[in-house]
Amino acid sequence: MSVVLGIDIGGSGTRAVLAERTGTDATALTLGGVLTGDPIGVTATGSTVPSAALALVRRVAEAWPDRIRELTGIGVGATGVATLVERPADLVDALAAEVAALTDRRVGVAVAIDAVTAHLGALDGEPGAIVALGTGAIAFGTDGADIWRRVDGWGHLLGDRGGGAWIGMHGLTAAMRAHDGVDSTGEVLLDAARARFGEPLAWPAQLYTRDDRAGVLASFAADVARAAEAGDACGTEIMTHAGREAARSAVAALDPRLPAVVAATGGVFRPGETLALAFERALTELRPGVEVRAPAGDPLLGAAILAERVAAGRIATHAPYVWVGGTPGA
Repeated sequence: MSVVLGIDIGGSGTRAVLAERTGTDATALTLGGVLTGDPIGVTATGSTVPSAALALVRRVAEAWPDRIRELTGIGVGATGVATLVERPADLVDALAAEVAALTDRRVGVAVAIDAVTAHLGALDGEPGAIVALGTGAIAFGTDGADIWRRVDGWGHLLGDRGGGAWIGMHGLTAAMRAHDGVDSTGEVLLDAARARFGEPLAWPAQLYTRDDRAGVLASFAADVARAAEAGDACGTEIMTHAGREAARSAVAALDPRLPAVVAATGGVFRPGETLALAFERALTELRPGVEVRAPAGDPLLGAAILAERVAAGRIATHAPYVWVGGTPGA
């Protein structure tokens, strides 16, 4: 049986899993135990994705020394890898070298933007489009071969519309407006922000000085969502706006040559809640006839599927979305 390693790296945490295929059908990829790590950060020199990925490989080798010697491929999905990592191909080489040093074994390695692994997991490798709402937000449409359409994923200062950091920032802005006496509709969010971050005077120091600012902002998204589900008008408006923004991104990613299939994934997207309902309404208004599909799996499953494909030599480099190296198909 073929053993592969999937790694998912995001602004809220990192995960790694060893997986193996126990049959030939699409659901026969079995995931083992999951190792978790700290969120990545963004410093003046770029993202900490490379160090996080290498650290997870070492931890996997320590946790499962026998299984890693059966490894045939590594798939990594990481936030910001195309925009905040100077040379993603160097990370591919570093991971291949790390495995060779640990196991004396050469394997194929694929590093992709997180939207690729979110797509693979949510649509189980089938063509269509997805929108992934975690700390950030990105939409992606692909057939895995010729069509590659990215929308958003530009980080919390330039985009990530509808994601956790976007929601948290809008929530804190509303809370601060209430604190300043400009707009009282954010009073509920002000109380929630005080409970999480303390008095508003302390908020700038907690945000402006942090390498993981996006993750800190995203932590407040849960408070905004709770306020919305409790009927707070300000929280409801923010979550509804987030759902509509996510729908716009999904439609933009759905290339006309792709099947009209969209899946939404990520920790911010919760079926039946305000954001999800607004997303589905806006999506069907913008693209009548679209099929809204429940995700088959998460980005960690997608990373394992990516690892399978590189192990079988079934994926090639498509910069700036995926980079392949090591010894694919070995």
